[in-house]
Amino acid sequence: MAGSKLTAALVVAGLALTACSENERRGAAGADSRLCIPFAGAQAGEGAAAAPAAAPAGPSAAMDDCLHRWGYALAKSSDPADQVAGAVLAACMPALARWNQQALAPSPGPVDGAPPAQAQSLVTGEDTNAMAERYRYAESRALFYVVQGRAGNCAAPPMANGAPTAGDAAD
Repeated sequence: MAGSKLTAALVVAGLALTACSENERRGAAGADSRLCIPFAGAQAGEGAAAAPAAAPAGPSAAMDDCLHRWGYALAKSSDPADQVAGAVLAACMPALARWNQQALAPSPGPVDGAPPAQAQSLVTGEDTNAMAERYRYAESRALFYVVQGRAGNCAAPPMANGAPTAGDAAD
């Protein structure tokens, strides 16, 4: 009987040590630095698990930064991930609209100076256009950031007035 109590105590002690090393790997806040992406322009301790990344440049980078910030900010919600991703996308609609303005601007095209309105998707083979593909990208990226934020227990970005700060995330 004393042997089984000793064995049980050793097992419990081993589990406690394993939990300690897991907490060290995840950091003080419980975030898994292998899964979490630092925010552009973030300083250590501001929701960044690693060295600060460069600030986003251009509408596509600003869109991704917005999705990243809102995805991590809302990841802790108890709602299903697809519903949370829908809220992330809704929060980033102004950034998506700015990104889509590029598709409306004239650019050198094959014949008349404008890019083709329809093309085949390289992923699905279906007819599509730049705006539809950008929306699909934003939908899938929002879901990715929510799931990544949940899986890694990633820290939310700094918040001000109920919105993530920096970049276009506060639109």
